[in-house]
Amino acid sequence: MPARPPPSSLPLLDDPAMYRPSPTRPVRGKRAREMRPDTHFEPHEHAWAQIAYCVSGTLQVSVQDVRADHDVSYVVPSSRAVWIAPRSRHTVAVLSWAELHTLYVDPGAAPSGWQASRMFAVSPLLRELIVALERGEPGPRETHLAALTLLELHSAEAAPLGVPLPRAEGGDKRLRALCEAVLHAPAERATLADWAGRVGASERTAARLFRDQLGTSYPHWRRQVVLAHALPLLARGVPVGQVAAACGYASESAFGAMVKAQLGQPPSAFQGK
Repeated sequence: MPARPPPSSLPLLDDPAMYRPSPTRPVRGKRAREMRPDTHFEPHEHAWAQIAYCVSGTLQVSVQDVRADHDVSYVVPSSRAVWIAPRSRHTVAVLSWAELHTLYVDPGAAPSGWQASRMFAVSPLLRELIVALERGEPGPRETHLAALTLLELHSAEAAPLGVPLPRAEGGDKRLRALCEAVLHAPAERATLADWAGRVGASERTAARLFRDQLGTSYPHWRRQVVLAHALPLLARGVPVGQVAAACGYASESAFGAMVKAQLGQPPSAFQGK
């Protein structure tokens, strides 16, 4: 078996200024690229919004959203995309062979309510629009494609799969330590009281910190952690039963029910071949 190549670190695919959106060309598409696992892009930001979407494969997108009170890490399967708000520093890592597509959107054209980063479902029509805009040239066709893309974004279903984290600087250190401990041990079925005790906080304090700093409850946050851990394993073709065990589930059926409730599809839908 050939040796696995070392991780590939790239600053950017190419100069983003080549695809800078504007009020007259509000949506610009970059050419798609196929990328191998372990490829990642150094932290960077844009003055405009960005949509990261892969037709195949799985991405991890980490965002320091200037419009949110916390950092967030998204694991992005092929049925979803991430909206990265303008001026938000972010990194992209490829978890399994991916065909990456990128749109840049002028801040003035962002859908109403899309000030912060988010993950959303990609409809079949939106998928085709993203591909079509990569070949866009100034003119009526691109104008209509962009307008229809913005309409599809406005009606896109939110997919809350991100794992929020306290700010590395300025966030509560106990909560940050607790979150990192859970991220590193997703199969451990410890209670919030157990985790809180390990970082020197009470269960009540930890629950309040989750609510105040991350805007969520611990059970909901932990489900996001489980999904973030499970999706890359499924993408690599690991059997569903093994993934369930790796996520701390006693049965494959209970794990499958959780995934379907959160993503609308069974684990097999995200499994690589």
